[in-house]
Order: sequence, then C-alpha cells, then structure tokens
Amino acid sequence: MSAQAQMRALLDQLMGTARDGDETRQRVKFTDDRVCKSHLLNCCPHDILSGTRMDLGDCTKIHDLALRADYEIASKERDLFFELDAVDHLESFIADCDRRTELAKKRLAETQEEISAEVAAKAEKVHELNEEIGKLLAKAEQLGAEGNVDEAQKVLQEVEKVRSRKKDAEEEYRNSMPASSFQQQKLRVCEVCSAYLGLHDNDRRLADHFGGKLHLGFIQIREKLDQLKKTVVEKQEKRNQDRLKRREEREKEERMKRRTRSRSREHRRSRSRDRRRRRSHSTSRDRRRSRSRSRERRRRHRSRSRSRSRGHRHSHEPSSRHKSSRDRERSSRDKSRDRDRRVGMNGREAGDF
Repeated sequence: MSAQAQMRALLDQLMGTARDGDETRQRVKFTDDRVCKSHLLNCCPHDILSGTRMDLGDCTKIHDLALRADYEIASKERDLFFELDAVDHLESFIADCDRRTELAKKRLAETQEEISAEVAAKAEKVHELNEEIGKLLAKAEQLGAEGNVDEAQKVLQEVEKVRSRKKDAEEEYRNSMPASSFQQQKLRVCEVCSAYLGLHDNDRRLADHFGGKLHLGFIQIREKLDQLKKTVVEKQEKRNQDRLKRREEREKEERMKRRTRSRSREHRRSRSRDRRRRRSHSTSRDRRRSRSRSRERRRRHRSRSRSRSRGHRHSHEPSSRHKSSRDRERSSRDKSRDRDRRVGMNGREAGDF
C-alpha cells in the first residue's frame, strides 16, 4: 500500500465516509446488511488471520474503515446491538476450529502408539511446560520490542526456572518408557489454534508458535468473543431494566391519570351535589318566600277587605243621616204647604160668610 493510500485509509478511519463530501461512498451505510458487522467491531477473522497459514481470504461482506468510523460515531449516541451479529459470526468460526481440533486429536490417537495412562500424564506435563516456556518467551520478545528491557529480563529468568522443571519432567518421561519409543516424536494439538506441537520442540519453535500471528490471532478472536458475550449480556440487562423502568413509569402515569380522573369525577360529583343542594336550598327559599308572600298577600287582602268593609259602613252612615235630614226638610215643607193650604181655605170660607 502506498503512502497516499495509507493516509487516505487513516483519514477514513478517523473521519468516516463524509470526510470529503464524496456522495458515492455514502450510498452504502454501515447499517446495510452487506457490511460486515464483525469488521465494524474490529474482530473479523478474515482481517485477524490475514497472512497466516489459515488465511481465509477476502470476506464476502464489505470492509471499509470509513464505515467503521461512522459506526463508532453513531454507537456513542445509541445502542445498535451489532454485537449480536458479531457473536454469531465468531461463534460459528470458533466452532469450526474446535471441530478441526477434535478431528486432529482423533487422527493422532489412531496413528501414534498407545501408551499407559501414567506415561500419558508425564508426557502431558512436558507439553504443558513447553507451552508455558513458549508463552513466556513470546512475552519477553514483546516487552523487548516495546522497550521494557527490565521486564523482559525478569520474564527470561522465569523461563530459566521453567526450563529446569521441564528437564526434570523429560527425565521422568524418558525413564518411564523404552528408548526407542522415547525418540519418536510425540505430537499434541494446540487447543487454541489447532496446530500440531511436538514433545521435543526446542524453545525457538515454541516461541515462534506461541508468539506467532496465528496463535495470537486465535487468542484475540476467543477473547473478543468472550468480551462481546459479556457486552451483549450487559446491554440486554440494561435494556430489560430500561424497559422495566419505562413500564413502571407508564404504570405510575396510568395510576396518576386514574387518580386524577377519579378526583375530577369526585369533584364533578361534589359540584353536582353542591349544585343540587344549592338548588334545593334556593327552591326551599323560593317556596318559603312564595309562602310568606302569599301569606303576606292574604294578610294584606284581609286587611284591605276589613278596611273596605269599615269604609263602606262609614260611607253609608252619612248618607242615611243626609237622607233623614232631607226627609225631615221635605216633611216640614210638606207640613208648611199643608198649613198654608189650610189657612187659605179657612180664609176663603170666612169671606163667604
């Protein structure tokens, strides 16, 4: 890869697909099913085991560092749960590796001579010490490459101690079986990467294996798988807690709404009761007022009737008195007329005589 291509890949990894406004690259989103979710999480076996004897070639899905950058930016805002797809992918790959390991063990059991359980245990001890030496040597080389010389020297001192223990274990193993059988190479299958390990491998061979890209790549894949499983469990627990919390909040809101509705209904009922009570009170007051008014009207009517009757009697009494005086005047006039008439008659009678 040229320097320019490396710089372009570095910019894609840092800034994503929209770093230079290239719309053609944005047509494929990191959420697309064609994009490798394991690549977005930096754990695709096709990338990790590239250049080893178990190189898987190119992945069938899209690998793009810019899409990985887009995913990292988006994952800070919300959970996308791409870990589930990566877990399924890595579990399938590890299951295939474990099947190859079991098949290799069966082939070794068929081709190698059978040994007693005691000799097999001693040989297993030698293999374990070889593995420990290989891991320590790989660790010392890594520390030396990082510049931690003192730490690397301490690890090499531990290697010397393990070597002495290995020498004793090989001596016990040699004494437990014939010399001809001891010279035969006893192989063992690596539980991590399913590679073959020899009982008599030297330190350089062991260091190359345990510090090699293939073995470390499988360790990285297995550790990443365990980490993703823990992450999935934690996110699922958090999601369940959030759902439970939201459910409790909804139930609380529903209870509050029911209480509010019941209070409003009770308030309306109390208001209606108050209105009915006030209405009944006003009705009773109106009735009392109407009764009092009717009584007052009756009382007034009676008083008026009494006053009218009294006034009528008083009005009749003067008219009778007036009538009697007129009658007396008329009678006196009549009497005076009669007297005059008699006097006149008496005068005419005297003139005749």
